[in-house]
Amino acid sequence: MQKREGGLGRTLGIILLVAVALFAIAWATGFINFDTSGSLRAPDVKVEGGELPAVQMETADVNVGTKETTIEVPTVDVDKPADDGSAKR
Repeated sequence: MQKREGGLGRTLGIILLVAVALFAIAWATGFINFDTSGSLRAPDVKVEGGELPAVQMETADVNVGTKETTIEVPTVDVDKPADDGSAKR
């Protein structure tokens, strides 16, 4: 068997994970501080009414009912083996 090398994707993943961890530690300890000015608010959005398109749909006619039918159901008989001690060998 040939041993598989890590590759570029694994290396980039480790670098990204370390960068995120360092950023989180720096933010939690106060080395990084975000100062915002002004107030944060959602943008103004104007919504105008419209109309739905006209749709015609044809569906199948489904009739559900019951009927009486006789069917044969298989039976299963299980015969236990004799206890002659052969299973212990």
